[in-house]
Amino acid sequence: MAESKAPDSTRRSEKSRRAIYAAALSLVGENGYAKTTIEGIAARAGVGKQTIYRWWPSKAAVLLEAFLDLGEQAAEAAEAAGGDGAYEIPDTGDLAADLKLVLRATVDELNDPTFEAPTRALAAEGIVDAKIGAEYAEKLLEPQAALYVRRLRAAQETGAVRDDIDPRTAMELLTGPIVHRWLLRTLPLTHAYADSLVDYALNGLAPRPPRH
Repeated sequence: MAESKAPDSTRRSEKSRRAIYAAALSLVGENGYAKTTIEGIAARAGVGKQTIYRWWPSKAAVLLEAFLDLGEQAAEAAEAAGGDGAYEIPDTGDLAADLKLVLRATVDELNDPTFEAPTRALAAEGIVDAKIGAEYAEKLLEPQAALYVRRLRAAQETGAVRDDIDPRTAMELLTGPIVHRWLLRTLPLTHAYADSLVDYALNGLAPRPPRH
C-alpha cells in the first residue's frame, strides 16, 4: 500500500496568503478602500476571516503587505525578462535624461489602475494610522528615496550637481510635485510634466544672464 503523505501546511499557508493578497488588491481596485472589509477579503480569497486576523491586525496591514509583494513580483518579472532584479536609477552620464526616465516611469505607475488604487488607499490610511504610515514610509518610500539620493550623490562626484546641495531635499523637489498633482487629480499627470520638473529643478527659476 502506498504511503499517504501528510498535507504540506507550508504550501497551504503560502497559497492562502497569495489568495489573500490578490483578494485585497482586487477589492480595493473594484470597490475602493472604504468599502473593502476583512470579511470581503476572506470571502474572495476562500479563507476564514480568522485566518486573516491570525496574520494581520487590520485590512490596512493586509493591503500594505500585498502591495509590497506586488512590487516584488514586478521586480522578479523584470529579472526574468533579462534585468538584474535590483532597480537603480541609471547613470548614463546625462543626469537630466536619467531623472526624466525614472520620473516618467513613476507617472506610468501612478496612472496604472493596478498600482493607483492601493497607493491612494495606503497614502490616505498612513495619515490617520501612524503605525501604517511609518511602515509604509520605511518599506516603500524610503527605499525609493534612497535611489534618488544615490544618483544625485554620484552626480555631485562628477560635478553635475553642486557640492552644497542636499540630495534628499533635491529628491523632494523632483518627486513632491508629482505626488501633489496625483493626489489632487486637478491636472493630468503626464510625461511632459515629469520632464518639466527635471528641467525646473536642474536649471532653476531665476532668469539666466544673456548670452554674448
